[in-house]
Amino acid sequence: MSILKSIITWGNTKRLHEIDLFRRFPMEVQEETLLKLIDRAKDTTIGKLFAFGNIQTAADFQRNVPLSDYESVKGNVEKLRKGEQNILWPGDVKWFAKSSGTTSDKSKFIPVSKDALEECHFRGGKDVLAIYTDQNPDTEIFSGKGLTLGGSHQIDNFSNDSYYGDLSAILIENLPWWVDFIRTPSQKVALISEWEEKLDKLTHETLKENVTNIAGVPSWNLVMIKHILNFTGKSNLLEVWPNIELFTHGGVSFAPYREQFRRLIPSEKMNYLETYNASEGFFAIQDSPSTDDMLLMLDYGIFYEFIPLEEINNSTPKVLTIADVELNKNYAIVISTNSGLWRYVIGDTVKFTSRFPHKIKITGRTKHFINAFGEELIIDNAEKALNTACEKTGAQIKEYTAAPIYMAENSQGAHEWLIEFETDPNDIEFFATILDNALCAANSDYEAKRYKNITLAPPVVQRMEPGTFFRWMKERGKLGGQNKVPRLSNTREYIDALLSLPKN
Repeated sequence: MSILKSIITWGNTKRLHEIDLFRRFPMEVQEETLLKLIDRAKDTTIGKLFAFGNIQTAADFQRNVPLSDYESVKGNVEKLRKGEQNILWPGDVKWFAKSSGTTSDKSKFIPVSKDALEECHFRGGKDVLAIYTDQNPDTEIFSGKGLTLGGSHQIDNFSNDSYYGDLSAILIENLPWWVDFIRTPSQKVALISEWEEKLDKLTHETLKENVTNIAGVPSWNLVMIKHILNFTGKSNLLEVWPNIELFTHGGVSFAPYREQFRRLIPSEKMNYLETYNASEGFFAIQDSPSTDDMLLMLDYGIFYEFIPLEEINNSTPKVLTIADVELNKNYAIVISTNSGLWRYVIGDTVKFTSRFPHKIKITGRTKHFINAFGEELIIDNAEKALNTACEKTGAQIKEYTAAPIYMAENSQGAHEWLIEFETDPNDIEFFATILDNALCAANSDYEAKRYKNITLAPPVVQRMEPGTFFRWMKERGKLGGQNKVPRLSNTREYIDALLSLPKN
């Protein structure tokens, strides 16, 4: 065993015991987390406004502090970006993770404190390795380097003392110096903002390295892999990096990409591990290779609450802690964090697959769905149905998006699916039929609306030419990093823009 591997294994032992502790005592750990957050922030502007000093329990916290979203915190975030301090969290917050915007804003700027970097995001990265090496004691992952496909950052236009960028870029910028010995590419290349330039320089720089693991969003990593294979003339990634053994992925569902990765990395020794890491925090890690759910990490300085999805639009929705959640029910996540987000509705939905320990699956977004006809179609339904259609037709999907076709005077409504295939189905109409049947099986509301074609007509599936989604994302300035193609929309904004693109 190498010295590095021995040191890491020794360090992981204590951490694995701590993880086991919150597996067995989740409510106690979360209560302690909340009280620590409240105590740290009691003298901030927000702490004084909501009398944090008087809060003794989770019930007190829920009574004193209202639910929030980006619109309600935006004013305080702008003050932080201008250099004011001790507003949402004690101390000076200089970093802001830029993510997709709201109805009234092109982008959101999520504060990332030093505490969140150390106790949440970096701890999450270390725990990925702790869990993976515990599952794979014979791993040789530390014999080489990890390749992380990150975003870029730039100086904030409000103040020279505050910075913004993709979360991945913020993490790369703040990593300790010694991490450069176990990761690639160099920080200079990793933070290039222009996507095509980054790919070229990343390729030249990483080919000489012994890459044993890669991490990032599946869609963009596929683009990177294909670029590297095209440059080298190799047929698969093992011919470039023969010791690669792990892909740590997140950001979008892996299901549409799994077969492509298996084809491009044809090794039984290749492992895949999902994480749930967002701009607002690092939330969950897949802790078993035999299941596709993730362990909710309860000691990262985040207090969790959950709103049943059917109550999300109520003026006073029922809000639960982890003590009261039920299995296989969709919840909107509410977080209070060590970056100063308090009872913040992040927009993601999950369902619990286990309560001891607490394990989750991401099911979609509170605003990324189709419900034009009462069908309440969420991303989880779409991913499962597309996976079934691919299995039964031999197709592989590269990218997709869907939206409603609205009812007209003499026509029914329907769903329109724009799909860019990696491998085309032989019969697109059969693919559409399988998709329709699978959606009915996954969603009873959709099935009811499809009954005898009374409300909804069969889905319309359009095959998009190769490169369509890439060109659209490039046109929008959304290449690379953590940018994602919107999967479902209740309006035709995205789908009409894609259809209006000129043909190659």
